Amino acid sequence: MSSRLGVSNEKIDAVLDYENNELFSEAERLAFDFADAMTITGRQVSDELFARLREFYDEDALVELTATIAWENASSKFNRALRIPSQQLWKRE
Repeated sequence: MSSRLGVSNEKIDAVLDYENNELFSEAERLAFDFADAMTITGRQVSDELFARLREFYDEDALVELTATIAWENASSKFNRALRIPSQQLWKRE
């Protein structure tokens, strides 16, 4: 899906090392940090991270980003709990 939206395969492959990869903008790295803080057990969104996000994203974008991350987390937990395997909907183009 992302490659159809103009994201290069190189960038998709680099996601796991987003913190150290120059392919990602500061705003993108912050969005990944936000997703990690929302997702990883024992972590939380710090006031500092939220303030930095607000430098790049307006209120509407922050709500949309937060909702998307929360939805993906809920979906993942739901599917994992019910032993629902991946439907392999994403395919590299």
